[in-house]
Amino acid sequence: MLSNTVLEGRSLLKNLKCPQCGAEYDAPVPNTFCKNTACASTLFAQYDLSRPLDIAILKGRPASMWRYRELLPIVNAENIVTMGEGFTPILPIENLKQFTGGINVFWKNEAGNPTGSFKARGIGMAVSKAKELGIKAIATPTAGNAGGALAAYAARAGIRAIVYMPKLTPQVFKDECRLYGADLIEIDGNIADCGKLVTDGAAEHGWFQISTLKEPYRLEGKKTMGFEIAEQFNWQLPDVVLYPTGGGTGLIGIWKAFDELEQLGWIGSKRPRMVAVQSESCGGIVSAFNDGQTSAQFVDGGFTIANGLRVPKSFADKIILKVLRDSKGTALTVSDAEMHAGIKEIARNEGMLIAPEGAALWQAFKKLKTTGWIQPGEVVVLVNTGSGYKYLENISV
Repeated sequence: MLSNTVLEGRSLLKNLKCPQCGAEYDAPVPNTFCKNTACASTLFAQYDLSRPLDIAILKGRPASMWRYRELLPIVNAENIVTMGEGFTPILPIENLKQFTGGINVFWKNEAGNPTGSFKARGIGMAVSKAKELGIKAIATPTAGNAGGALAAYAARAGIRAIVYMPKLTPQVFKDECRLYGADLIEIDGNIADCGKLVTDGAAEHGWFQISTLKEPYRLEGKKTMGFEIAEQFNWQLPDVVLYPTGGGTGLIGIWKAFDELEQLGWIGSKRPRMVAVQSESCGGIVSAFNDGQTSAQFVDGGFTIANGLRVPKSFADKIILKVLRDSKGTALTVSDAEMHAGIKEIARNEGMLIAPEGAALWQAFKKLKTTGWIQPGEVVVLVNTGSGYKYLENISV
């Protein structure tokens, strides 16, 4: 249960703004993305950060993402739909230091969130805002974890959930959606195919769609990972953050969080170098970054054990690429074979059964260390986005 301390905090939400063309939108009504067809960008929630906000407000607040209440978009606390998501642990590498070579490597382990992944943050926020806006039916395409999270949070909120999912998704993701009471539609195709059908269904039936970065509030839930990283490192940001990048909501959200914290005066201007890690199956961001492009091409090489990385083209590809370049970061791909090996190596030496997406980060880190891109003495955070237990169907023992 949320404490009175959190409930007393008031959101500083002002409006929504397109980061590309600057158009502003009213927050008290449902919004999707920018109506300017020249950019059609994700909208960013804007807060009144000119108001003094003392860091001491966090003292005594519960260890959940809602401790940052003033910097989140839910105006009336009665609309918060929560199951304790957020404030996941920072865990140091203990037994694989032969690979770290004097680099301080930490996991931000999202596996303990409700429904087993970081999707609880974004979906929990989006469902809470949908409740506040009076929305009765929500639809989303999913590669797995987002569908389960939507089904669970919608059930708790009393909102209908419609989930479109590729048939190749492991059965556990389908089962959890149905157990939570969502309407699940399985599709022969990838998440992009699911997205097209969600758009068609929303137009026909009046559903509100929360496809990745096509509405403003999943981003606000994911950005709380950035708030937590800052707080857990005593407001001194790490040197490098590696993030598994399918849709890229978390990578963009973490970067947004750092910007907001600096405006409040809670951190300085130092930023980590952001690293986007993709599957060899869907490496459009990596190719665009390496080629100096400002947008990515549609790339789908088929099945990967990391369901969350089979995103042929992110809706926010331009923003992702800008974050990578602004942070002096980089992007690289990892194969399924490397992910398999990484899962086993981490499980047998660190006692963590991580998602394939998290294993991709470990292998990417080793590559970047070998090339000297990451140097001894630096602090590195790997964001493991979910529990490996949900992927056992895809993992060979």
